[in-house]
Amino acid sequence: MTSQSAATLRSRYVEQAASDLEQNRRRQQELAERIAVLKQEEGLLVDILTLAERYEGPVDPSRLPEQAQDEPAVTPARPSAAAGRSTTGRPRTGRGTVQAGAKGKSRQPLLGDLLRELLSAYDEPRLAKELRDELLEKHPDRNPTPQVVRNTLEALVAKGRIRRHKQQRSVMYSLVEPVERATDGTARSDD
Repeated sequence: MTSQSAATLRSRYVEQAASDLEQNRRRQQELAERIAVLKQEEGLLVDILTLAERYEGPVDPSRLPEQAQDEPAVTPARPSAAAGRSTTGRPRTGRGTVQAGAKGKSRQPLLGDLLRELLSAYDEPRLAKELRDELLEKHPDRNPTPQVVRNTLEALVAKGRIRRHKQQRSVMYSLVEPVERATDGTARSDD
């Protein structure tokens, strides 16, 4: 190998390394920004749970209502993780905070209750998609995603309020009879 070809090869390696390094730095910057956003979101969620516990006692996450489709997404106004807190660590009040919007709003029935009501009309198990379609038809103000419906159904299964049936690759759900639960205290499983 000649000294000229070695110099050319070396300059290509240097250029490639510089390019890779620049790309790596850009990616690190993107990830650092994403981490900052996630930390802000985490802080906001912690503040919301703290407020909920303060005004309603301990929070059961499975009983939290879904955000309505027409509601705007909540974004933190301040960059710090403790955006809604004063220097004492307590949630701030006044000036249009979370609690002002929560008091004037009427409560909708929980998605789990609506799904159980729909299941009660059928003797045979139903697909999550069928239940979601019927929910959208009977409650046009509600528009949960298919994943939210499936998660809610699985939470009800875990609580023993509905039963899961697997038929080949399909998963179907049926209501656990209240009489059955009252008699023996447990839900039978004939999966």
